[in-house]
Amino acid sequence: MKLFPHHHQSVMPYFILEGAFQFIDFIKYVFQAKEVYLAKRDDTTVMHAEYQIGRSTLMLCDSTEEWRPQSCSLFVYVDNADEAVRKAVEQGSTILMEVSDQSYGRSGGVIDPFGNVWWINSLQSK
Repeated sequence: MKLFPHHHQSVMPYFILEGAFQFIDFIKYVFQAKEVYLAKRDDTTVMHAEYQIGRSTLMLCDSTEEWRPQSCSLFVYVDNADEAVRKAVEQGSTILMEVSDQSYGRSGGVIDPFGNVWWINSLQSK
């Protein structure tokens, strides 16, 4: 028995944001996120969206009076951690931890302009 749609996973983050369209631009630029689904409330707000980074799905929407913004912390693998952190900083992120070699690969951390923490990792060393 199938428990969820083919493009979903057992656990997925759901971002409630102020500025969902800007967040979409951020994840597309930094992580090459691909749109799976987008429903707009109007021309300026997102009712519900789904984007994929690699094999993982992120869900998101703009906040409302009922659903207030909340931040997430994520651990994400990319092809090149140095490049992804550089792109995140270009988009207004603040560095929490400079990218460096760790026992599990190359890793760094940023807080995005929306208050979310991204631990960005890649398997290669510099």
